[in-house]
Amino acid sequence: MRSPRETAAGNLIQLYGNIVKDTVKRPPYDPGRNITESIDMTGKTSIERAYQLAKERFASQGVNTDNVLKRLARVSVSLHCWQGDDVGGFENLGSELGGGLAVTGNYPGKARTPGELRADFEKAISLIPGRHRLNLHACYAEMTGPKVDRDELQPEHFKNWIAWAKSRRLGLDFNQTYFAHAKASSGLTLSHPDRAIRTFWIEHGIRCREIGAAFGKALGKSCLTNLWIPDGMKDNPADRKAYRGRLLESLDAVFAKKIDPKLNVDSVEGKLFGIGSECYVVGSHEFYLGYAITRKKLLTIDTGHYHPTESPADKISAVFAYLPEIALHVSRGVRWDSDHVVTLSDELQALAQELVWGDYLERTRIGLDYFDASINRVAAWVIGARNMLKALLMALAAPAATIRQAEIEGDYTSRLALQEEMKTLPFGAVWDFYCHQAGVPAGESWLGEVKRHEKEVLSQRA
Repeated sequence: MRSPRETAAGNLIQLYGNIVKDTVKRPPYDPGRNITESIDMTGKTSIERAYQLAKERFASQGVNTDNVLKRLARVSVSLHCWQGDDVGGFENLGSELGGGLAVTGNYPGKARTPGELRADFEKAISLIPGRHRLNLHACYAEMTGPKVDRDELQPEHFKNWIAWAKSRRLGLDFNQTYFAHAKASSGLTLSHPDRAIRTFWIEHGIRCREIGAAFGKALGKSCLTNLWIPDGMKDNPADRKAYRGRLLESLDAVFAKKIDPKLNVDSVEGKLFGIGSECYVVGSHEFYLGYAITRKKLLTIDTGHYHPTESPADKISAVFAYLPEIALHVSRGVRWDSDHVVTLSDELQALAQELVWGDYLERTRIGLDYFDASINRVAAWVIGARNMLKALLMALAAPAATIRQAEIEGDYTSRLALQEEMKTLPFGAVWDFYCHQAGVPAGESWLGEVKRHEKEVLSQRA
């Protein structure tokens, strides 16, 4: 005779089998859903039935999945604009990136104009459950009037972005652009020995903070303005101290003006190394950790900016011991900071678990940061964002209290066993129901809508 748990598991397996072999296609909904699901005699869809069984399974572990989904719905992920056009921006089309950045691939359909980029982003967020944000770089300014350099940027150069975001109830985040510019060709910006070049980049940083505040004021949602510079050297410097001393002085100048945090919040982001800065990076993790603590700024942890043997997840509780809030740039480094599309890897799950189990989720501004030109760019947005949310769901729905209690009691055997058993809990059924509730495609059915967008829109671009 089977136990209740075995019976529930068997029913779930049988139900999923029926979903595959006995489905009816529902009419597509706008903006282009293509879900196939069976409907039983009670009017419940296969997704709803699967969720009910999964809900019972999680309840046996002391987890209320209805509450889990309510909390997940409050998470807003900041999706990066630069995935849509390979970090091109609209200042100088075709210019070289520099700054240790490289985008590989030539998949057709790259956004060429602000309008195309916004349209592609809208398609992506229509396939991602929840309400999220757009993260802009300064090089995405629209020069509809006289062209200005980066030290003269004004909120008016982003008025179209603001109007668009307001019409779609989106928040905006922002980043200074310290690369792809003649005054960054040496690989040095805020730490440059030439005071004139430093002054140019200091003014750029000041202008970007003012633009971020304008975003916050117009949209009623605080903007996170993140500062990252590529400064470093290919070989060993003779004077590491001097560059960091100049960077410290420059940062203090950038942040000298007080801005209402309800409008704009500042963060600083370090890095391990980059192309052209393999031996020395001025703004290292340690440098910015100290700066964030002493100057009361957010620290941005980019998951690709550490040695492959380091775990960014392990840094979360360490930095939260000293900081009230942090920011994340989530990417997937393969052998180096290669910014691959985020997958549902062990590393991503560990990061999400640390945020949730440590009760840091509401104190963390989550953003994505990758760029892959070898695949459909809209799909890249969708894959990465949905995986970030899936990882958070898995952490929220895990029986953390039971596992933590085993650890407190010194029962490490049970801790390990429960950590492994939780990996096979029916998270997929809960995720599908979350998508179903949000009115976005469940499972892989979103891919059909992306393929349609590629055929009807992307393929028409030269």
